[in-house]
Amino acid sequence: MFSSAFTSQNPIDLPSAPVLDTNGKEVDPRLSYRMVYTNRGPYGGDIYLDYSPGSIMPGLVQTACSVTVRLITPSHGVYEEQEINIQFVISNVQKCGNYTIWKVGPYNREARLKTGQQDSKSCFKIVKSPRLLGYELNTCDGALVGTMGQRVALVGNFSLHFDFEKVQD
Repeated sequence: MFSSAFTSQNPIDLPSAPVLDTNGKEVDPRLSYRMVYTNRGPYGGDIYLDYSPGSIMPGLVQTACSVTVRLITPSHGVYEEQEINIQFVISNVQKCGNYTIWKVGPYNREARLKTGQQDSKSCFKIVKSPRLLGYELNTCDGALVGTMGQRVALVGNFSLHFDFEKVQD
């Protein structure tokens, strides 16, 4: 008698859905994008690199203008739930060099996003927003990235909804 057992577990790690830009095209890690908010209410604006009071290193803020980012991935595409690094392309900011990598650091008893020129481990994931169009950003441990006033921080109740807008060449 021949017997076979089937399982729903798949040992092959298949990529999830590709992340799309505002034109519906797949985000390409070789290209530059702006991260634009999908909800332009009181916390509206785009992600920008700026100095906070008493800081010697720029941090992330929401503002009417934005800065160019690239998504550093281990593959040729950018996929939902994939571990990534987020790199600011900031050739006009002298203290940071030509680019800086996002990292997580303390801010007023809440963790916040900040930047540092050194390479860091992949610690962010892009996930499809369940409430609005666009995406949310999670840290790899699952903490949501949201806003605390004008600062971009890690919070549990107000997530950051955004889309990727390709920067024209």
